[in-house]
Amino acid sequence: MTKVVLDAVKPIKGPSIVDVSKELADAGGVGKVIIRVDEVDVGSITMTITIEGNDIDFDKVVDVLERLGVVIHSIDEAEAEP
Repeated sequence: MTKVVLDAVKPIKGPSIVDVSKELADAGGVGKVIIRVDEVDVGSITMTITIEGNDIDFDKVVDVLERLGVVIHSIDEAEAEP
C-alpha cells in the first residue's frame, strides 16, 4: 500500500496530533504523515489522517493508533501499486 486516508477520532486528553504523527511516521513503510483536524468537540478531536509511503504496513498503523487511543471510523481512500 502506498497511501491510505483515515477518518479517525481521538480523545482531547492524551497524545497530541503531533505525537500521533511522529508515532505513525515510525510505523513500517511510512514516508509521510499528514493529520488534519476536522472538528473539535467537548471530549474528542475528529481528524483526517493521510499516510503515504512505499510499503505501508497497515497492521502496524492500526496497532499504533489503538495504542494511542485513536479510533478509526472509516478508511476513506487506499492506494496500492504492484
